[in-house]
Amino acid sequence: MLNHYKKKYYNHPERPKLLERKIPKLDCLWNDVVHFLPVQPYFVYKTLKDLGVNISSQLQFYKIPITSLEHNQNVMYLYEKESYKGPASAIGEDQIHIINSSNYKELATLPAATIEYFEEQHHKGEKRFGMFHYIPHILSLGEVNIANAEVIRWNRPPE
Repeated sequence: MLNHYKKKYYNHPERPKLLERKIPKLDCLWNDVVHFLPVQPYFVYKTLKDLGVNISSQLQFYKIPITSLEHNQNVMYLYEKESYKGPASAIGEDQIHIINSSNYKELATLPAATIEYFEEQHHKGEKRFGMFHYIPHILSLGEVNIANAEVIRWNRPPE
């Protein structure tokens, strides 16, 4: 399974360097943490579908309450277009913010830079591109209990 996961990092010449990327404030590597989105996947699906991108409607995600991460070290990686220099570049300390259940807030929309990226890639005729580009990431160092996780389909609007 680990080799299958790592395979996705070899579809671009710079992506293998992500495996060595350090996460400021957590003192660990990119592949040492569990990655989460702070936004409902439906917003990604709807934006791509509205652009006419041919995507599956069957993708499923775990919706994990932030409280399930309380025993971990958690940060929000802002992943801002202005600061992002590619997968091989270092993450700036200013792009990482420590979060917990009391200061976490889910995003209600996709960042404008994400929508612009989707539009550009689709207009260029790209068939494969990053679905979570320029969306902040929650990076969690530690184990994740999925006992209270809900399985959701990304083509269904949040309730």
